[in-house]
Amino acid sequence: MSNFVEYNDSIAFHPGYYIKEIVDESGLTQEDFAKRLDTTPKNLSILIRGEQSLSIDIAMKLSRMVGTSVSYWLNLQKAYDSLIAEFKSEEELAEERKVFESLDYRYFRDNYGLPDLPRKKDEQISQVRKFLKVATLMVLTKRDMAVSFRSSTDELTESNIIKANAMVQIAVNKALRSDAPKFNKVKFEETVKYALTLTRNHDEFYPLIRSAFCEAGVILVILPNLSGSKINGATKKIGNHVMLMVNDRRLYSDTFWFTLFHEIGHIMNGDYGISFEKEVGDREDAADRYAADALIPPEPYKEFVHENRFDLQSIREFANSVQRDPGIVLGRLQNDGKIEYADWALSKALRHQYKVKIAI
Repeated sequence: MSNFVEYNDSIAFHPGYYIKEIVDESGLTQEDFAKRLDTTPKNLSILIRGEQSLSIDIAMKLSRMVGTSVSYWLNLQKAYDSLIAEFKSEEELAEERKVFESLDYRYFRDNYGLPDLPRKKDEQISQVRKFLKVATLMVLTKRDMAVSFRSSTDELTESNIIKANAMVQIAVNKALRSDAPKFNKVKFEETVKYALTLTRNHDEFYPLIRSAFCEAGVILVILPNLSGSKINGATKKIGNHVMLMVNDRRLYSDTFWFTLFHEIGHIMNGDYGISFEKEVGDREDAADRYAADALIPPEPYKEFVHENRFDLQSIREFANSVQRDPGIVLGRLQNDGKIEYADWALSKALRHQYKVKIAI
């Protein structure tokens, strides 16, 4: 390691650089100089090479030996450290620019009120960094930054990971601002039953279930999708609470309720992490089964399928009998291969699209 560092048009000198000059001018060997300084030759050598910071003790000894002030040496160290910090900051900013290429600033500007900064990439980076409450955007490249990535996500690109981590960070920050009691699983199970009664209440369900979940210690966050994140939802323990996040990627009644109950299934199974699209594995299968059985009782559904009548009226009648939104029944039938996804007439008649307003 050198006792000075060059970066762009600047250069930072370590105190060891100046100590070497003094040693050379003294005519002494480093060993003899070290003895006079009351330190070891090894310690002096490391200091001269710039491999350790100048201590107050050595600064005091140097001041006595060569007739300078203690502050002179400490200020040299401080100036060196400051320039090194600037160099590292510039280098890190260059790396952050690469990460930022995976993020669309318009997403943050349009959904969360960040200022419009056209063509000012570095200022945009600063705004996003501040909004996400991270020291550097580089942390977004790390798997398991805030929430576990399950084993079936090995094919994710770095861009997918960056976007997924950004969304989870937003959700966590929102959850941290929420006031909720300690997570109570028994109470949460009761609120989940209450949520099932709201599948047909398209206009008011969100604040109702959000409030009910909060009372059980589960903080529900719905976010606008960040394109390319491939994330469906996420769960995380935050202190004594649980954060449950879903996005509005395909916010129809069937996909929303299934995604929500899939994440609830993970909570019930004590399995916290991010759920990605097309994810596979035993834990995903368990969450899928929980969601399917909770949304549509298995026995009535089995009898309905056995009748093999899937016209508009039959679906509506069955949905009414189990007190569910008919779009949920349609989505289940399509997933089970009983109805083609291309049946636009049924989709148009039964699927309700939600529009969730995101509070800044």
